Amino acid sequence: MTDKFTFTLLAKDGMARRGEVSMPRGTIRTPAFMPVGTAGTVKAMYPGQVRELGADIILGNTYHLMLRPGAERVAGLGGLHVFANWPHPILTDSGGFQVMSLAQLRKMDEKGVTFQSHVDGRRYELTPERSIEIQGLLDSDIQMQLDECVRLPASETEIERAMQLSLRWAERSKAAFGDQPGKAIFGIVQGGDVPRLRVESAAALAAMDFKGYSVGGLAVGEPQAVMLEMLAITTPVLPELKPRYLMGVGTPDDIIESVARGIDMFDCVMPTRAGRHGLAFTRFGKVNLKNARHADDHRPLDEASDCPASRDYSRAYLHHLFKANETLGAMLLTWNNLAYYQSLMAGIRAAIDESRFDDFRLATKDGWARGDIPAL
Repeated sequence: MTDKFTFTLLAKDGMARRGEVSMPRGTIRTPAFMPVGTAGTVKAMYPGQVRELGADIILGNTYHLMLRPGAERVAGLGGLHVFANWPHPILTDSGGFQVMSLAQLRKMDEKGVTFQSHVDGRRYELTPERSIEIQGLLDSDIQMQLDECVRLPASETEIERAMQLSLRWAERSKAAFGDQPGKAIFGIVQGGDVPRLRVESAAALAAMDFKGYSVGGLAVGEPQAVMLEMLAITTPVLPELKPRYLMGVGTPDDIIESVARGIDMFDCVMPTRAGRHGLAFTRFGKVNLKNARHADDHRPLDEASDCPASRDYSRAYLHHLFKANETLGAMLLTWNNLAYYQSLMAGIRAAIDESRFDDFRLATKDGWARGDIPAL
């Protein structure tokens, strides 16, 4: 345990990195996957389950929590760790992405963005300073600068405008954050799918000396190959001895390929959202439990898994739960999916430690490509 925020790089294998982020509320083993607790809960999971699966940190969403129940209310109830019964590290995003994608009647200028809530129609203003204030009220351990995320495809002119605005907001966010011992603020690299803008954004943020760096504005409509190209040119510009976080990504394949390009931290709603809709992630690839072929299949999703949801329930039963629209189906598949993601991260970390990451990556992808074995 430490009273400071530190990042230690423990091993490298090519561009893949193994490290540890240490802070007062705990240590984050990297590469790390952060389950998304949008409104103060990882959907369909108990906090203790999430921890037992190996999660060192979860994510909370500034936009949703500011609207309901309200940041000031959460602060009055002891902060998000107490409120959500999660005493371990929490990262909060800035709220900017949700303002752009969910809010109604947005108006943006140099100061910030005003918007109408999708919940009750009330009008709010979110500036870099207010975003940091809200994240402080939530008492999160890692906070994000406010930025503007542009959906791709977009014109180079529009991408550059948003990137430059995000850099100015980065300076204001960092100033608002000030000096908070044991906590960190991350800058967010923007620049869309334009290489020179990605490099310019990363270099400018590095000069601002953030405690960590996020890569934003990817997985927003571009092909995976474009995302990976942007990562390959961005990560070398970022300081080696600070953590790198790819926001909102992604599939197991996205994660393993991004680790190969120097990324340390990930978050995504995919494993929880997929679980609620009948899709399981396994070492055999994806399994759609709504498919009729599972109706008489007595096998579990993965008999070798340590996760009870993966090991102790038949596919036939899981199929039945979704056909009958039973809540337990979503709970079990979410549990399975988060277990698989954390198992994948543990495997990645071990492979980097042992200088066999490329072999692990190929073997993992081969397992997905072979696919699930049909029932006899």
